[in-house]
Amino acid sequence: MERKSLQTIKGVGEKTEKLFAKLHIGCTEELMHYYPRAYDAYEAPILVKEIQEGQKAAVLGRVCTGLSTKPGKIQVSTAAILDESGEKLLLTWFNMPFLRSTVKKGALFVFRGTIKEHRGRRTMEQPEIFTPGDYEQALHHLRPIYGLTQGLTNKAVAKAIRQLLADRELTGEYLPEELRERYELADYNFALTAIHFPENMEQLVIARRRLVFDEFLLFILAIRQMKTSTEKAANAYPMEKVWTTEEVMENLPYALTGAQKRVWLDMEKDLTSQGLMSRLVQGDVGSGKTILAFLAMILTAENGYQAALMAPTEVLARQHYEGFSALVREQGLFNCHPVLLTGSHTPKEKRERYEQIRSGACNIIIGTHALIQEAVSYQKLALVITDEQHRFGVRQREALGAQGAPPHVLVMSATPIPRTLAIILYGDLDISVIDELPAKRLPIKNCVVDISYRPKAYRFMEKEIAAGRQVYVICPMVEESEGMEGENVLDYTKKLQDIFPKEIQIAALHGRMKPKEKNRIMEDFLTGKIQILVSTTVVEVGVNVPNATVMLVESAQRFGLAQLHQLRGRVGRGEHQSYCIFMQGNADQKVSRRLEILKKSNDGFYIAGEDLKLRGPGDLFGVRQSGDLELSLADIYQDADILKLAGSGAGEILALDGNLSLPQHQGLRERLFRYQGETATPGL
Repeated sequence: MERKSLQTIKGVGEKTEKLFAKLHIGCTEELMHYYPRAYDAYEAPILVKEIQEGQKAAVLGRVCTGLSTKPGKIQVSTAAILDESGEKLLLTWFNMPFLRSTVKKGALFVFRGTIKEHRGRRTMEQPEIFTPGDYEQALHHLRPIYGLTQGLTNKAVAKAIRQLLADRELTGEYLPEELRERYELADYNFALTAIHFPENMEQLVIARRRLVFDEFLLFILAIRQMKTSTEKAANAYPMEKVWTTEEVMENLPYALTGAQKRVWLDMEKDLTSQGLMSRLVQGDVGSGKTILAFLAMILTAENGYQAALMAPTEVLARQHYEGFSALVREQGLFNCHPVLLTGSHTPKEKRERYEQIRSGACNIIIGTHALIQEAVSYQKLALVITDEQHRFGVRQREALGAQGAPPHVLVMSATPIPRTLAIILYGDLDISVIDELPAKRLPIKNCVVDISYRPKAYRFMEKEIAAGRQVYVICPMVEESEGMEGENVLDYTKKLQDIFPKEIQIAALHGRMKPKEKNRIMEDFLTGKIQILVSTTVVEVGVNVPNATVMLVESAQRFGLAQLHQLRGRVGRGEHQSYCIFMQGNADQKVSRRLEILKKSNDGFYIAGEDLKLRGPGDLFGVRQSGDLELSLADIYQDADILKLAGSGAGEILALDGNLSLPQHQGLRERLFRYQGETATPGL
């Protein structure tokens, strides 16, 4: 699909285009693939007494009092209805006095909205209004709900996408027909339409299955093509074992665990063999992956080569740099010369660092995606380490070795992906697992509670802060969103600022902030200037803040267990006892059982396995669960079966036609080429 300006869509002008830009939507193709984050199902009307507070529902009722409007800056209009059992319900609208001509005494309508208790009376705020006939037609239909930004309504996004779907030329089907038939995959054009505007749940499941398969297939094909190019490459950087690494291990203020020693032997064997290392090291947050990366960098430098470590955020890159620099000073590593390279350096600082890297004066380069900019020229780059590979495009680590011979590759990940799935996803990598935590690490104390516990949680947070500790609060959304239930960062931050004493510094952090602002806030939290950080899952891959001892996760039911475990790993990193409070926003017993698994275990791989067992169709359309990869819809846990099919499909395609040169693969080859170009852009 051609990349066209959003202003080619009827009704989208310059102002709306700028609002879409805040959601990182810059063209019609990106809008087409801006999938709903949830769906609102229109269910049959029920009686007022059957509705729980906070529940969205429809009520068939007769207006018993005409609409009355109080004048003011915000005009509040109210009316009352009686349902079929004769129970009264108060209705409230804001700035909608024109409804007087519709909401007349005696009129029969279906009103649909969220029920709230106000001074002992049940109220429905801003309800939609339907005639009984119109609601009958809407019944059981699914309305898409999109992630929004202030000034952009759900209706406006849906209207623009509907217009785009109506006007566009059909996108060419790029999967071979034989493959689609064998795996029972829907037509691509049908899937694109039905993912946005499904007529029923069955259509939605069929459409989503096709698009999830595509995401996995393209990712796996890209990975396996990288593997092929690496396997053909000769090792231009032969290394020998050095005593320095043994001395560093002996002189550390702590002993490496048995798992760390085992994984280090795997890495050392790779680096000193005839072939190129391509290894994934998996380990829970805090299991000690970083020191192993440092040892590999030391071994590389001692052999006369350069090593680069690429982190997903500037704050984390800086922390790695400071940690390695301290190790250099403490251990007297005279052959290691580290440098930090990030996007926030001044042009002059960048030029100086580029020259140090080009000349070989610096042989340990630590940074962000700035490491793969065209201006960076390496002398002998023998080792590339990416921290949290799933945060980078599949081509980015390849880009680091594009200037010379392919380097050794080490990927570190704290995402607890079951081995069977990791083999499919990271088919180009050997896998090592650090399945043991340091002996002195205190287990995190967990509790699963409902919202009535909130005041007690706040008192506990204040007590920890008084003892000099810090707190994370996690919310599923950045701001309030139409049709979406759950706490949001912006409103929650204001609420806490009103509740807690003024001397307690509280700040918000979310992915829509500019990188410099995010870095500033994380630095302030790291240095203790901020006591409570209210954030989205952007902190999932964060920095080491040993002083943070409490994490409160609001609307915990909106997250997958594996992601909640990742988030929990932000605390418990210091010597003090740490705590995680999972606040469940509804009383669903199935959700409670899932969250209890977190309460019982701190083992990420066990939790990921249990998550796989417990996921069902009802979990398909919530918050994205498993990090970024290059996936918009797919989730490696809940979609494990589709991932396996995509792995088989990729294997069949490449076995038949490794270069995708056959006529039936022409469309797929073109789509893969576009995909590789898109994913080469860092998603930070």
